[in-house]
Amino acid sequence: MVVLDGSDVLFRLRGCLDLDIVFRDTKDDSIEEAIVEAMKGLRQKVASPSVVLHVEKSAVFVWPHAGTSTLPDQLKDDTPCRVLLQFSTDAAETQKKLQGKRRERKIQQPLVNVKLLLELTRAEGMAERSPALHVTEHRGPAHLARLRLDVLSTCPALHTWKTAVGALMQAVEQQLYEAEEHALRFRCFASPRGGTTAVVVVPEPLHFIVPHGVLDKRGEGERREGERIVTVMLPAGVGDESLIDYRRELHARFLLPADRPLFRRANVHTFPDEQRDDGYLRSPHLGLRSPQVENVKILLVQGTYTYHHYMQERVDDKGWGCAYRSLQTICSWFKQQGYTQRAVPSHRDIQQALMDTGDKSSSFVGSRQWIGSIEVQTVLNQLLNVTSKIMFISKGSEMASTGRELSMHFENEGTPVMIGGGLLAHTIVGVAWSESSGQIRFLILDPHYTGAEDLSTVQDKGWCGWKGPDFWDHTVYYNMCLPLRPREL
Repeated sequence: MVVLDGSDVLFRLRGCLDLDIVFRDTKDDSIEEAIVEAMKGLRQKVASPSVVLHVEKSAVFVWPHAGTSTLPDQLKDDTPCRVLLQFSTDAAETQKKLQGKRRERKIQQPLVNVKLLLELTRAEGMAERSPALHVTEHRGPAHLARLRLDVLSTCPALHTWKTAVGALMQAVEQQLYEAEEHALRFRCFASPRGGTTAVVVVPEPLHFIVPHGVLDKRGEGERREGERIVTVMLPAGVGDESLIDYRRELHARFLLPADRPLFRRANVHTFPDEQRDDGYLRSPHLGLRSPQVENVKILLVQGTYTYHHYMQERVDDKGWGCAYRSLQTICSWFKQQGYTQRAVPSHRDIQQALMDTGDKSSSFVGSRQWIGSIEVQTVLNQLLNVTSKIMFISKGSEMASTGRELSMHFENEGTPVMIGGGLLAHTIVGVAWSESSGQIRFLILDPHYTGAEDLSTVQDKGWCGWKGPDFWDHTVYYNMCLPLRPREL
């Protein structure tokens, strides 16, 4: 488990190891013995002098078990581990992207990416030896599997680089023990009974962001602000629906709420240096300055979503599609949290769903007709089996009194809220409300944006930003659709 607070250096080590498993027979004892023996061999391999660590996109190579590197003059015994950041192009580029003069970025851990390598030959004595080929005959089914390592380790920025490397190698060893435990439990790598071919179900390490807090034995107690990364082994190729009991154990182990998915594959954390391939901005509210309101309580959407707005997917919906885009943002939230595998619906999908429920006629499909919060509620129920609460506000001047209801929604449900009034629709992704003074600010995600997927533009120009009560037309009535999150793992 890694707690994120931005003060330490985060090391991420990745690599693959060949796992040669030999099954003497298909009895349970033999299968377990083969797995244990193979994993023992891997631990011996990573403890050997042939292991080399490469700081990615740099000239730094480290021999962890010898305490040496390719830069002995710059990496001395007392050199702080934060120095490794300056050698990593990945780290420099990530930090540059996260800098901003006009906004407070969400805390990001300084990240050093490391690759695990194995020397095939060693220099000493090579001139005196000739290459030799050794052939070993295996009796029984065998399989050569590829075990993927993905290890996280943190180290205080002022601790030495040797300390950081030592902690990282301990984390590698620990992950190998966890892989062995996981393999025995889920029969990963196991040969089928009576079969002659080994079936490989490889345990894979995945990282998840979960709330960081301390609870007492009764499940009560203060939850501190912050996040932690939890690395969990899941059997590759095994669907989420088959792992609900295992996820329940994980929630109990890490003292997490048992009414929301946090360890489904859709919840896997993506690091800043990893590329997104869908072209959408994710959670563009992150990094905005907090509103200047005294004694305010800020509550935000829980989890990630994608920002949907006018003119995306080459669909010219300017002037009529704002509620469709708000609905798409809400659907993306349910997909990103792992509640559904269904793709974010297109305008036509939304119209078809309304026709299928009998809410609209067939002429509605393919049209440019508007929809409102009631239609959003209907589509969420039809496509995602999600129920919603509708909140009616008789005029915009009363939006200032919605702080308690919105605060409770974001605290208990955490879903984006669609609001429609007059000719416009918006998405609310947070609220800042002072119970003592009644002051309120709304975090608005505006679907009327028509520009490129540029975070700076979206934040600096206010397409995603905090708005006061005057943002709403005081003479117009509004309806809010507040989706309810399913209580499941």
